[in-house]
Amino acid sequence: MPILPIDSGRYGSKEIKKIFEEEQHLQYQLDFEAAVSAAQAHIKMIPENASDDITKKAKSGKITIEKVKELEAVTEHDTAAIVEALSEQCSEKSRPWIHYGLTSNDILDTTISMQMRDAFSILESKILDIATALTDKALEFRTLPAVGRTHGQHASIIAFGLKFAVWAAEMAKHIERIEEGKKRFLLCKTLGVVGTGSLMGNRALDVQRRVAMDLRLYAVEAATQVIPRERHAEMQFLIALVACTLDKIAIEIRNLQRTEIGEVAEPFRRGQIGSSAVPVKRNPIKSERVSSLAKILRSLVNVAMENIGLWHERDLSNSANERFTLPMAVILLDEMLNSMKSIIIDLNVNTKRITSNLNITKGQIYAEFVLEALIKKGVPRFEAYRNIQRVAFAALEREEDFFDALRKDSNLSKNLTPLELKGIFNAKNHLSASSKIIENVVRKVKATNKKYHNNQLH
Repeated sequence: MPILPIDSGRYGSKEIKKIFEEEQHLQYQLDFEAAVSAAQAHIKMIPENASDDITKKAKSGKITIEKVKELEAVTEHDTAAIVEALSEQCSEKSRPWIHYGLTSNDILDTTISMQMRDAFSILESKILDIATALTDKALEFRTLPAVGRTHGQHASIIAFGLKFAVWAAEMAKHIERIEEGKKRFLLCKTLGVVGTGSLMGNRALDVQRRVAMDLRLYAVEAATQVIPRERHAEMQFLIALVACTLDKIAIEIRNLQRTEIGEVAEPFRRGQIGSSAVPVKRNPIKSERVSSLAKILRSLVNVAMENIGLWHERDLSNSANERFTLPMAVILLDEMLNSMKSIIIDLNVNTKRITSNLNITKGQIYAEFVLEALIKKGVPRFEAYRNIQRVAFAALEREEDFFDALRKDSNLSKNLTPLELKGIFNAKNHLSASSKIIENVVRKVKATNKKYHNNQLH
């Protein structure tokens, strides 16, 4: 009976959860044993016919999770149970060479790397999908003037599409971070009990290099019994960092969907219910879900950091929590990416509300540009600043349009003609480099997408 929402199917796609299911986890470990035996046979460390037998049986599908659990109930050691189950399938001559020169964490740590190799492939594809969807929105709204807010207040004018471009740039940057980091954390280890190479002697590094290449991983440079946990912490951090960007996007969507602002709204399908009590509500539940799950992923970074300091060549204080941390982080990030993709693609953008919100302050959003015009006319900056502030605050109290207040003020109107003021109070004149920035981001995302897929082909 499912206990956690992940188990019940509430969070995460089938493709991502399959990576961490017991059967697939077992097969990763068996694939590792096969790869090690093949590498050892290649350099004549073990008999070739033994390697052939080990590989064949490891990939036969005859070693079941039920059998491994049966053996583990006796041994109380998960890796020993797998080795014993594999031994039962192999010939008597092959058995001495199974798991030769290895320790449990060679198989466990390398299996984590194999899982994360496949998990990142799925996650990165979805990150790129979101980046592309964001650039589509950026291009669609590249010329739409909107309120830019700082400290929750109207500050100046932006192109509404610039919001999406900023997010798209960060999603593309996440791909760069992950791709660049793979050589540091997708690691293979076959160096035995305390990281010396143990029974394999001087040829241990050759075995490790061959196994890493076979499994599409990177050989660890140096290790104790375990791969240094700084590497796992980096993976956990990168996952949390992607989650934080998704949270940032979700927070902005939630804020812009507030009744008082109303510039965007999450898609709301026919038959959906926003509130059991209030029929008219359309709540941003997917964005709120993203923000909620991000809190968990940030907390898991601390656990990963705590795992870095282990006693001597290792202890078990990291082992139990690691059965949760990376699998949970990957599955929840997958859920967040799926949610955000659906939000962005079908996001409802209320262009009329965006335009009307520009005028909430009765033109005071143009104050920056009035200041610039006065400075260019030779008015000292702080003299112009104080006069604009004086007129603006008085207009606000009188609920007067800022344009009219400027025209009436003798100190300011003598430097700006009505025609010049009219040009200043045109929002489309203040998009500045927005279009150029958006174009640059679109090119960056396309280049990142192309580079990523080329790397996968090779």
